[in-house]
Amino acid sequence: MANDLDIDFYESEDPIWNPALMTIPVPGIRRMVNLAAKMDDVIHLSIGQPDLTPPEHVIDATVEALRAGQTGYTMDAGLPELNEALAEYYGERYQRPLTPDNILVTTGATEAIYLALTATAAPGREFIIPEPSFMLYAPLIRMNGGTVRAIPTHAENNHQLDPQEVIDAIDMNTYAIVLNSPSNPTGTVYPKETIEAIVEEAAYRGVQVISDEVYDHLIYDDKPYPSVLKHCSDLDHIMVVSSFSKTFSMAGMRVGWLIGSQGAIKKLRRYHMFTTTVANTPCQWAGVAALRGGNDFIDGMLKEYTRRRNRLVQLIDETPWLTGYRPEGAFYVFPSLPEGVSGANVAMRLLRETGVCTIPGDTFGEHCGNALRISYSTSLDKIESAFERIIPWMQAQDFT
Repeated sequence: MANDLDIDFYESEDPIWNPALMTIPVPGIRRMVNLAAKMDDVIHLSIGQPDLTPPEHVIDATVEALRAGQTGYTMDAGLPELNEALAEYYGERYQRPLTPDNILVTTGATEAIYLALTATAAPGREFIIPEPSFMLYAPLIRMNGGTVRAIPTHAENNHQLDPQEVIDAIDMNTYAIVLNSPSNPTGTVYPKETIEAIVEEAAYRGVQVISDEVYDHLIYDDKPYPSVLKHCSDLDHIMVVSSFSKTFSMAGMRVGWLIGSQGAIKKLRRYHMFTTTVANTPCQWAGVAALRGGNDFIDGMLKEYTRRRNRLVQLIDETPWLTGYRPEGAFYVFPSLPEGVSGANVAMRLLRETGVCTIPGDTFGEHCGNALRISYSTSLDKIESAFERIIPWMQAQDFT
């Protein structure tokens, strides 16, 4: 249950509020974390942020920028040095010529997603979104008059997306396709063939592709990462979002970016000026240091998350009633419960009766009610302790 404050804010029909706010649901993550905060001895498998400390050179760059007086506004598109570094970094990574004019630095990836979706959603425009999906996309589209067509994916197929289903869903009202790979909440990485098929058909049909690639460095088992940025013919019909939050454990430093055509970036710069104006200036300098500081931190992070992922997959396989799979990226897994079982009810009972906090599947879409999101951005010891509680609790259930 949401607390009274949540209900008042999200469900009030007080005419002071814009009716569009009614499209924003009570977020399942907030509901669970708020309840957990009132309890003792809670183990969180709910938090979607890295538990690692940022690299030392990133911290040093932030402090140095502060001491040097770098606390004023940057250019509206971002700190020029950061725009240059991002263009160089992604141009080299994906063998695609980029200039600083292709990049808008934002207050985290959240603002980049907000700008991309609210600047394009409008009545009569339909957006295709695979489910489960990150909880921001659909409400932002709907509050601006757009509609959403969901393409469900399933745990038994590793939540992979069938590109033909997406292509078949495109019709005369389709304006854009929203992709998120690696996915929050599933950790699924779409293969090159899926990305290419969708991007090519979208270009042919005049449909935009908005790709949330925040977890683009959290790819396991030495697999290549097929970014939309690498597999599109040009930038005219794509926008790609990412940030430093997950890659360099800089979630609270709030620096993200959007990559697109020069025309799109020029238009969004004006909109950006009316939202957050500019991103955090000292932390933009930290971003320059992160991009130019080598891959040692990323390599160590991947090694640690791989250990956690491997053990978590084993534990889910040992847990009655859960159907798991092997995520290839991010730090989430989205196991399903038997058909018809309410993930919201299971998550709430797990929290109240075992003290383990997970996130109910319906947070991530209407087709996801019989699932849980489990995050492994926490220590292996805590994961082990959590399942010492979860497994016997599940063994005592009868979901038939």
